[in-house]
Amino acid sequence: MKCIDAIIKPFKVEDVKERLRQVGVKAITLSKITDCGGTDGRLRIYRGSSYVIDCAPMMRVQIMVEEDMVGPVVDAIMAAADTGESDNGSISIYPVAETIRIRVGERPYKAIADRHHDQAKVA
Repeated sequence: MKCIDAIIKPFKVEDVKERLRQVGVKAITLSKITDCGGTDGRLRIYRGSSYVIDCAPMMRVQIMVEEDMVGPVVDAIMAAADTGESDNGSISIYPVAETIRIRVGERPYKAIADRHHDQAKVA
């Protein structure tokens, strides 16, 4: 099982959600975040005053999938989140040691397998 963690522009969320549905992802976790650093900042001028912006609002998309779904999910995110400009965001992939459904205590993988994608394999 893998966790895919993507940082994307807020206006691309609906495009990413639609692409993920097309590859079989049923559920994602979304968080509003502020992304700081990574660039030297951008000079902005507003009403005659200049200032540097080095933080930007972004969205964090988290998805847990079986290993065979990592490629299609990453491809879907990359295709939908690309703006053609710099600072589109990033995608990180982490191994998931275990998942537990809090209410009933289901472990491992079964807790998320049915919830996250159509091609889920139950361990």
